[in-house]
Amino acid sequence: MTTPKTHKKNNPHRGSTLDEFLKEEGMLEEIELVALKRATAMKLADLMKKQGQKKAHMAGAMGTSRAALDRLLDPECTSVTLTTLTRAANALGRRVRIDFVPA
Repeated sequence: MTTPKTHKKNNPHRGSTLDEFLKEEGMLEEIELVALKRATAMKLADLMKKQGQKKAHMAGAMGTSRAALDRLLDPECTSVTLTTLTRAANALGRRVRIDFVPA
């Protein structure tokens, strides 16, 4: 029977974490922003689907155009305002909650 090898804390062959690598490359903030926007867009689309909310009706409830709603639901479009998010949440009977967590 073999025992699993344990990694030494200072193993020279062990690399950095992905977050450390992205931070070193100056890409961490941008990637986190894209991931956050993608998750937000997916959550909004999921809530709309669960509630049977069509885009035209949702845009009307938000007091905006369908094109603006499409931008909000586009995971690649990262320029979203808190006002737009709040309007979308209200149209779905929800509230927006933002939290600051340790880096």
